Amino acid sequence: MMLNKHRRPSVMIVRPSSVIRSDYKAFSKLCHDTDDPIIVTNNGENDLVVMSHEAFCRREAWIRLQAKLASADKQISAGNLVEHDEVFNRLRERVHGKA
Repeated sequence: MMLNKHRRPSVMIVRPSSVIRSDYKAFSKLCHDTDDPIIVTNNGENDLVVMSHEAFCRREAWIRLQAKLASADKQISAGNLVEHDEVFNRLRERVHGKA
């Protein structure tokens, strides 16, 4: 996963909805140039949050990974550990259709 070299971390970008109507291509470029969501306002009030499809997919993958890691942490805390050899034996059985 390659992050955009123009990314400015933790900078909240806010744009009025008129920007989308007046210059969609520039707004789209802005969305692609950052991985952060962009807040779109309507009549001065926060209305929408917009981001590029690629940034959205990366964010969703990050959320899924964090959920899996949290689940693994719970299993470790509960003492539900399996030895390395046992894990690979189970994987081999699944790959070869014995499970």
